[in-house]
Amino acid sequence: MVRKQVRQFTDRRANVHDEAWSGRPSVVNDGLVAKVNEKIRENRRFTIRMLCDEFPQISKTVLDEIVTNRLNYCKLCSRWVLKMLTDVHKARRLGSALTFLTRYSEESNEFLKKIVTGDETWVCHITPE
Repeated sequence: MVRKQVRQFTDRRANVHDEAWSGRPSVVNDGLVAKVNEKIRENRRFTIRMLCDEFPQISKTVLDEIVTNRLNYCKLCSRWVLKMLTDVHKARRLGSALTFLTRYSEESNEFLKKIVTGDETWVCHITPE
């Protein structure tokens, strides 16, 4: 590669940037992204393989790129959710955090022993009173 560049510059090439090349055009467009998003919203418990069945002309890799990078979904508890939280989600998380803090202030370390965590899922075992 270095030899090729040296040869080009000795032939009076002045531009250091790559020249435009005619590669394969991208199949990803706004219309396709909207259709994929529509299918996801119909069934949040989808898999990429299920999307491949819905869009046989699109490869699995491209569909995964659309879902994760263009639409910003991530898999959470076998359900696809948006990475960006809405105001409602933020309020729910704040409410849960306040509930946890209140229970911790009342029960101290005994409350912490009742919390089970794993990945991004929090489960709190609430004993009947």
